[in-house]
Amino acid sequence: MRGWTPDTRFGEWFQRTDVWRRYVLAVALDELQAMQGSAPRFGRLLDAGCGAGLGFAEITQRFEPDEIVGVDVDPQQVRRAMVTARESAIPVRLVRAELSRMPVQSRCFDVVLCHQTLHHVTNASGVLAEFFRLLRPGGLLLLAESCRPFLESIPVRVLFRHPAQGLRKAGAHLDLLRSTGFEVLRTATPRPFWSEPVVSLRTTLGFSRKALREPKELLVVARRPFVSPNE
Repeated sequence: MRGWTPDTRFGEWFQRTDVWRRYVLAVALDELQAMQGSAPRFGRLLDAGCGAGLGFAEITQRFEPDEIVGVDVDPQQVRRAMVTARESAIPVRLVRAELSRMPVQSRCFDVVLCHQTLHHVTNASGVLAEFFRLLRPGGLLLLAESCRPFLESIPVRVLFRHPAQGLRKAGAHLDLLRSTGFEVLRTATPRPFWSEPVVSLRTTLGFSRKALREPKELLVVARRPFVSPNE
């Protein structure tokens, strides 16, 4: 079974636009940078689900890694990312692979960035286990995810495609991280402005206040422990 769900044509196009870069990606990276605190400068950073590579310059500006490794399963996206990589101020290596099976040696990354990617895969537990394998002890996972209340909204369901297995509430994402072995250091549940029209629509349709309070986006800084339970 395919481990990911291709997006709609609109979704693929939108994630290559400057609107996506400025108001979705850059905003999340700003918050993750603030949340990570005084972490040392990163050596190698994995951009998991890098798409067309819009994040390379944004990552470089905030985290200044020595090298970025971008991984994406879509060959067309990897070809686009190659063009972007040539413009990068730091070395970028690209790998085409599913995130649950990456041909990369264990414990070779200081940080894994997974931005709006996990809800596209059908085997999130396998993907997180792979992130855990690839991180050095003490390495960080920076995760930004849309949550079930947003992904199930009518505009998002019409314009984008996500597998049913990717629809999780914020608490379920955190449970999955912890069951994989990650230490959850910091979390945030921002309400980005682009989710507000969805809130208004759900209010009009009569959803309960409790449902409206459910986080629509989750940001997490998690760490692979220096000593894992099985070591």
